[in-house]
Amino acid sequence: MTSREIRQQFLDFFKSKNHRIVPSSPVVPFDDPTLLFTNAGMNQFKDVFLGTGTREYTRAADTQKCIRVSGKHNDLEEVGYDTYHHTFFEMLGNWSFGDYYKAEAIEWGWELLTKVWKLPKERLWATVFRTDNEAFELWKTKTDINPEHILRFDEKDNFWEMGETGPCGPCSEIHINLSDDFNNPKFVNAGVPECMEIWNLVFIQYNRDEKGKLHELPAKHVDTGMGFERVCAILQKKNSNYDTDVFTHLINGIVKLSNIKYAAEEDKIPMRVIADHARALTFAIADGAVPGNEGRGYVLRRILRRAARYGRKLNLHKPFIYELVDVLVKTMGDVFPEIKEKQAFVEKVIKAEEESFNATLDRGIEEFNQSAATSLVNAISRDTVFTPFATYRFEQQDWEIIINQMNGVTIDKTNLKEIDKEFLNKYVKGSVIIPKEDVFKLHDTYGFPVDLTNVMAREKGFFIDEDGFNKLMEEQRQKGREAAKDKFTSVNIVLNDLSSFEISDSARTEFTGYEELKSEAKIIGYKRENLPDGKAGGNDLVILNKTPFYVEAGGQIDDLGYLILETTPLNVVDVTKVDNKTVHVLENEKNKPLAAGKKVLAQVDEKRRWDIMRNHTATHFLHAALRNILGTHVHQAGSYVGPDRLRFDFTHFSKVEETQLKEIESLVNEELRKNYELQHHRNIPFDEAKKMGALMFFGDKYGDKVNVVQFGEFTKEFCGGTHVKNSSQIGLLKIISESSTASGVRRIEAVTGSGVERFIESQFEHLRSSDEKIAELLDEKKKLEKALSGWKLEEKKEQISTVLKNPKEVNGIKIYKAQVSAENNDEIKSLGDELREKTKGSVGVLFSVLDNKVVIVCVVTDDLIKERKLSAGKIVGELAKLVDGGGGGRPHLATAGGKDVSKIPLALSEVEKVVSKFL
Repeated sequence: MTSREIRQQFLDFFKSKNHRIVPSSPVVPFDDPTLLFTNAGMNQFKDVFLGTGTREYTRAADTQKCIRVSGKHNDLEEVGYDTYHHTFFEMLGNWSFGDYYKAEAIEWGWELLTKVWKLPKERLWATVFRTDNEAFELWKTKTDINPEHILRFDEKDNFWEMGETGPCGPCSEIHINLSDDFNNPKFVNAGVPECMEIWNLVFIQYNRDEKGKLHELPAKHVDTGMGFERVCAILQKKNSNYDTDVFTHLINGIVKLSNIKYAAEEDKIPMRVIADHARALTFAIADGAVPGNEGRGYVLRRILRRAARYGRKLNLHKPFIYELVDVLVKTMGDVFPEIKEKQAFVEKVIKAEEESFNATLDRGIEEFNQSAATSLVNAISRDTVFTPFATYRFEQQDWEIIINQMNGVTIDKTNLKEIDKEFLNKYVKGSVIIPKEDVFKLHDTYGFPVDLTNVMAREKGFFIDEDGFNKLMEEQRQKGREAAKDKFTSVNIVLNDLSSFEISDSARTEFTGYEELKSEAKIIGYKRENLPDGKAGGNDLVILNKTPFYVEAGGQIDDLGYLILETTPLNVVDVTKVDNKTVHVLENEKNKPLAAGKKVLAQVDEKRRWDIMRNHTATHFLHAALRNILGTHVHQAGSYVGPDRLRFDFTHFSKVEETQLKEIESLVNEELRKNYELQHHRNIPFDEAKKMGALMFFGDKYGDKVNVVQFGEFTKEFCGGTHVKNSSQIGLLKIISESSTASGVRRIEAVTGSGVERFIESQFEHLRSSDEKIAELLDEKKKLEKALSGWKLEEKKEQISTVLKNPKEVNGIKIYKAQVSAENNDEIKSLGDELREKTKGSVGVLFSVLDNKVVIVCVVTDDLIKERKLSAGKIVGELAKLVDGGGGGRPHLATAGGKDVSKIPLALSEVEKVVSKFL
């Protein structure tokens, strides 16, 4: 059977048992921020098992897209090296929500395997939880399995739990033993590749409380999962999942790209890794994830970079992974149409990421080989002849690096591939370890995920100092945290606790800033913070029972303003939060007496807050517009919201084009003008917010109660910041820049409200100054042109000197004639004038070519005009006829034009004859 037929038979079988066939949920669970990727078929029914949701059906079946790359289900290291682990796989499953239970699940499972798919009963085994006598007996009574093939196991293998608390229950697994010793019970759950689990039937019958105690559930459920790729290998009688038609199309595509056969094991491993990783990337990106630096984005980046590096083993140096998307679409696009719909987008994302990593991949590989060679050299004893050991699998050029470093060690170069089985014990002092500094450099400089470096080390038989690397990473993060410490360090205030405060009330500070910007309040905590070294001055730190002052969070900066004590305003220059109390930092230059119990008026700088609220609210509209125009893979990766501007960082794989920025800006402003009223859902249960469809992302931390900000149906997000009451209060949003902050992360800066006014004014000021500058430049240009023209003309007048050296004579009249170069009509006239001024009793005729046409100038000196009645206009008119043109002018200077440039030599030869004609 083909994999397509196997999948369809599973679904048809359970459809015949009155199950609703439901579509796979996305592999990216955007509605569950606790989950990196969908890793089991039950994820989409989690709310049913928890009792917080229902379905209109009680029986369901599907094939679910899954990715397992982290936690206890992390199969990444095994992918490609064995024949059955995958990062992406399909899970076939069937469910009962308070409907049928163990009897039907066991009976139908046996029926499908043995009657529909006709698996050999003698090779099948069933396992049950050690105390689950009910399931044990059902296997005996509901099936004809060999009773000796029913085994009991403990919690490790046969008890399923969603988490430390919540729904759980025993499970029954079905295994198949494909070895010759298929009656051996010791093979089951023993990690023997020939004896594998193919189906897990989970019976959810308990709820575990916080104390670990189990309670019977009023409604019992069934949750089953079968590895699709694994069952395909069994039914197609293949020893490897990669040899089934699930993978062969992709493998063939890699063979075609690399021009290397899928034969040798050293080539099979990279091909299997690439085929697996291409599937994971395609489905994850199609469902909305993109490679990035955090969370699931970083997982995808790791997967892609591993695949790219394995491509080097197949001599694939240009981007190639993206080319496999088309192969996958052709084989799976009908089952999962989303990959066909998003094909162009997926290819674009993968190719961009490949191009980015390719820039450092080869240099990183060189760096790793250098480090590996040095590590091996350092581990080798210095008192022996060294024969390279093939276990380390170095290439010839790598051995050369090693040999060059090994000063004082005699090298046996006769056979670099010779295997010396005693080498490890005789010559190497323990394991060869790549040092933490090198692992960190590969990560930090060349973008090598630590698991990629680990794979490369394992290939050579080495290890990496992963613990040391993790410590260096933590040190780097700590440095980042210290650099980003809040502004209190600038006034030498360290607030880890409130033990040094005079406290009169232990209650938390109530935040009133959503409703008002002024609040009458009472001081419940006070402390004077003097400057160090006994210097004069300092700050007063005040805690109020309630405050309208917002403390920096979620990108929105602190409020500033005043605390008015009696009639004296004291500047609030900073605020922070400790133990749910808001601490106000005051400038108290007049040393007004402050103490717990005193009443004050807390007043936020209103104009500044409004500017902040406009910018903050605009970020929600901007986020929605980005997702609308660029795609739902976009999500916030950081922000700054101040009174002057907003900065919004977001995940995206390439530069946002100018046309797209215009679309985004237009969409935001169009929506702002719709006068959406703010719907501020405050302090609502998290599950209620999820049902509302509020936007959430993996890795974001949400409490039991949350705030949701909503403007119409355009934007609906979790947010604890402050916002305008109506979208029209924002006015206008103007994007002023778009740039990159990191690989896969873009940044937009924008202004709103009065910020737009300031931006427009700055643009006009820029235009005004530009106009003045342009005028200055034009004036300077004219001066330079004039000077240049004069210089060029002087240069061209030197031609006249040459003309004057070769006069002709007719009846006592000197005739000067020549073809000269000129830039324009004025220049040739000027040359004519120059010729006339330097002669007496003469006629001058100059020809030139301008724009492929003939230009003629004729000059006659005054004495000839008066005494011999010669006219330059008549002479030039006659000459013009010779070049298919015409013209005329005054007696002393005249010009003419002609069409035929080739006749200039003829006209020049006729000058004397034409002049004689008019004597």
